[in-house]
Amino acid sequence: MAGDDHLKQITFHNQKTAPIGMGTWRVGEGNAETTKQEIESIHYGLNHGINVIDTAEMYGEGLAETLVGKATQSFDRSDFQIISKFYPYHATPKLIKASLEKSLNRLQTDYLDLYLLHWRGNTPLAETVSGLEDVKKAGYIKDWGVSNFDLSDLNELASVPDGLNCVVNENLYNLTSRGVEYSILPWQKKHNVDFVGYSPFGSDKNEFLKLKPEIKDIAAQKHVTVFQLLLAWAIRNNDVLSIPKTSSLSHFEDNLKALEIEFTPDELDLLDSYYPKPTHETPLDVI
Repeated sequence: MAGDDHLKQITFHNQKTAPIGMGTWRVGEGNAETTKQEIESIHYGLNHGINVIDTAEMYGEGLAETLVGKATQSFDRSDFQIISKFYPYHATPKLIKASLEKSLNRLQTDYLDLYLLHWRGNTPLAETVSGLEDVKKAGYIKDWGVSNFDLSDLNELASVPDGLNCVVNENLYNLTSRGVEYSILPWQKKHNVDFVGYSPFGSDKNEFLKLKPEIKDIAAQKHVTVFQLLLAWAIRNNDVLSIPKTSSLSHFEDNLKALEIEFTPDELDLLDSYYPKPTHETPLDVI
């Protein structure tokens, strides 16, 4: 496998992988120079052991998937995993199949490793699961999952036929949005459902994340950037695949360095004091 044998690794979707993947929100929407940088970033990631790419039909209405398709053609498909997601209004068996075919064409691949319902819609979960099981049996996807599901959603999913075949749930997770820690992460661990945490830095323009000045002080004391600190924190327990956006080589190099950052118990306690762990069920943040 292409990559760096020295990278920290976790088990995700029954495969060894780095604890960060490549996010593609807003990727493929820029000019020729921006597109070139984005393709180079994906190449850099795949050449340095980052082997999960996270995308969706929603991202640029297919532009992100198209760019990923172009960027990955010279790589061995078995060396990396592609996650894509479909709109909730495409969640019937017929529309899942149609959406998936379009995504596969854009991605220039004949299968997805994981196909996720992007968020809850009006289609009954039993119908959606049935559609996902159909495309799985046909070999178009290896497995399926969900995104932006809270505890009640997960429990409902588990109650429908084949609902426990869900292998992943992807939610917002960063230092300021820790709601999943109270019940979602324990539930998923109990049911062998992997967790993907998106937006470790907040939104793509950092508008969502309003950090306290003390966080910058902690980063400075550790001689790392605030972004490296945030990413290292998200993956600190080796039980999360975190998905930062992938758009430039300099950011990617910084992200890789975050894999080497360790925290002392005192540092974690300090971060907890500024952004406490949830002590009860709370509505989950969504971007």
